[in-house]
Amino acid sequence: MTDALKNLDEAGVSIWLDKLSRQMLHSGELQALVDRHVTGVTTNPTIFAQALSAGEDYDDQLADLARRGASVGEAIFDITTDDVRAACDVLSPVYERTNGEDGRVSIEVQPGLAYDTSGTISEARELAARVDRPGVMVKIPATAEGLPAITETTAAGISVNVTLIFSQERYREVAHAFVEGLRQAQQNGHDLSHIRSVASIFLSRIDTKVDAALEEIGTTEARALQGRAAIANARLCYQIAEEVFGEDFADLRAAGAHPQRPLWASTGTKNENYRKTLYVDSLIAPGVVNTMPPATLEAAASELTDFSNAIAGTYREAADTLATIERLGVDLEGIMRVLEKEGVDSFSASWSELVDTAAAGLEIVDGK
Repeated sequence: MTDALKNLDEAGVSIWLDKLSRQMLHSGELQALVDRHVTGVTTNPTIFAQALSAGEDYDDQLADLARRGASVGEAIFDITTDDVRAACDVLSPVYERTNGEDGRVSIEVQPGLAYDTSGTISEARELAARVDRPGVMVKIPATAEGLPAITETTAAGISVNVTLIFSQERYREVAHAFVEGLRQAQQNGHDLSHIRSVASIFLSRIDTKVDAALEEIGTTEARALQGRAAIANARLCYQIAEEVFGEDFADLRAAGAHPQRPLWASTGTKNENYRKTLYVDSLIAPGVVNTMPPATLEAAASELTDFSNAIAGTYREAADTLATIERLGVDLEGIMRVLEKEGVDSFSASWSELVDTAAAGLEIVDGK
């Protein structure tokens, strides 16, 4: 495991784990993964809902919160920020070693605020303040309402992980929102070198939708394009990153700012016919993050052998791939819009599950 992940890291890919639980913290599992070149952690409402419903690791805290009369919202806030703070502490040596590039742990604003700019900004500040660790990143969804929240949160000196990005157009808007936030942060007197950001570009969900549309078309040409849309889209997002954080970014870079890195998200393959490392080895390039669920991480550690740049020189082919898919009648733009809404809805459903689990836990005090 160590050699493969080390080679991936040396190729310029930061390996982040898409999972967190108190059991992982208490057992030393997270530390063991950090020892094997995992350099960050991402969380979302689904991950916390799963963690809280499994085992007894949260029982004591829930009982204490219940005795103190905490509301469900207060309990969730305390539990999730405590876990993220503890994970930041585990990763603090990575943060120091990489000068803040890695050693990052992300925590998401509640999905009910996805279309509420001011609410997102307020909660982002509260989450960052409560975790109170330099390695924390606040996740903000890339909705239209999220864009100004990205700018204002960055302007406050808070590092942001922008989540639920699907289309190239939206990614370009996200990158510009971050750049504007850096400019405002500079005006506000913040040290730009302490501000980091990643843009989470989702993968497998795109292929699931596009593959279904191509299957419905049913031609040999259409089926030959299955499993290619997400990678092509991600590669063109990397090209956008090169443009946005190129010459026009030079003045901010000179002031200590760091470019926003593309983060490959939703990297677990949903089609059993695709190799488990499809969204890892196809997107190796300098200056990216790949956040992997445990199964994908295990596959990458045991199966990867080629760590060469998989994006350089692919832009024309990627553009041609997407153009052909559209020519066959697939509405890529429409699919991206649907995916954004479904992403918010999915996290909202997980948040409701988290609320129900926390509420049930608060009803049990000292085993009664």
